Order: sequence, then structure tokens, then C-alpha cells
Amino acid sequence: QVQLAESGGGSVQAGASLRLSCEVSGGTLKTFGMAWFRQAPGKARDWIATVTWGRSTTNVADSVKGRFTISGDNAKNAVYLQMDSLKPDDTAVYYCAARIVPGGFDFWRSGMYDRWGQGTQVTVSS
Repeated sequence: QVQLAESGGGSVQAGASLRLSCEVSGGTLKTFGMAWFRQAPGKARDWIATVTWGRSTTNVADSVKGRFTISGDNAKNAVYLQMDSLKPDDTAVYYCAARIVPGGFDFWRSGMYDRWGQGTQVTVSS
């Protein structure tokens, strides 16, 4: 079964860095963009960043811009999230998502994505 598999989460101190990875496993999947979202306990799922393959563009939410960097490998159907200067407010489950429909889309909206990973926990302590 084709799925997205995240890795790289963990528990760190404030100010530390983590790198999350997400790859398609279990088969082939044609994607047109991949993204990261996060969800803290009791809160909505928030968009963090997206990479789209067609124009090789990246977009990052203002809330994490300057600290988080998204990158991807279209050939591998993989996306990465480098997280620096982590804060306790970054504590959340981080989800990888993929869009399999071609064309432009509202990349910040979770409903635009067709496949989701199971999530990886990131905990930042002060």
C-alpha cells in the first residue's frame, strides 16, 4: 500500500534543531507537491510549508519563516523540513502531505492534499 512515511521527530531543548523527512513508500505515487502541517494538542492543523515540483517553488508560513526550511527531491518523492531555533510553541505532531492532482492549488489549505502520513511527534522543552 502506498503511503507517506515521516521520520526525524523527537524531544529536544529549546534552541535545538531537527530535520524531518518524508518519503513515499510501498509503491509509486505521482505527486505535484508535498507539504508539512502540524497540529498541537487541542488546536487545528496548521500549514507549515509546501514545495511544488512544476515550478520548483517553496512557500513557508510566516509563523516559522526564518527558522524552518523546506526542501524536496522530486525524483525520490521526498520532502524535508529543517527546523532550527526550535521553541516550545513548536511542539506538535508534524504531518507530511502530498498532492496528486496537477495544476495550481491553494497550498496552505489541508483539503488540497490527497495523501497524508501518520505524523511524527516533535516536543520542545524550555
